[in-house]
Amino acid sequence: MNRKSDQKMIFNTTSPNSSSTLKELMAKAGLHIQAEQTVLTAIPEELVKGTCFVSCQNGELVLSTDTASKATRLRFRQHEIMEALRENDLFRFVWKIRIKVAPARFKSRKKVEKVPLSKENARLLSEEAGHTKDKALREVLEKLASHVRD
Repeated sequence: MNRKSDQKMIFNTTSPNSSSTLKELMAKAGLHIQAEQTVLTAIPEELVKGTCFVSCQNGELVLSTDTASKATRLRFRQHEIMEALRENDLFRFVWKIRIKVAPARFKSRKKVEKVPLSKENARLLSEEAGHTKDKALREVLEKLASHVRD
């Protein structure tokens, strides 16, 4: 058996008795979790956060990380990572690492709190409204000045 087909068999193993699709999926998920834990132990500690194992097929290990700078540092250390991974039977034929950058979808923003208008700023707005010749602008400035903090 050649090396590539041997690796496919390792990652595609499911129990021969499983007739249920759910059992097959659970077995694959368990194998994926085991593989991810193995990969994360081989990655340097400062690069583990935000890095995920995606797949390993035909000797190509695919990782995903959240930042481009972390991806670059992983690429620089890929030989070290592959050397550590080859000690495990699941990854004995890994010869290439491909790293994808997948930034977080969104960051939750804090709700903006409106700071109430101080008495000094209200006084300045009223003063400026008194010097303004434009009637609409004067009304807006006076309305803003009325929102003073009590």
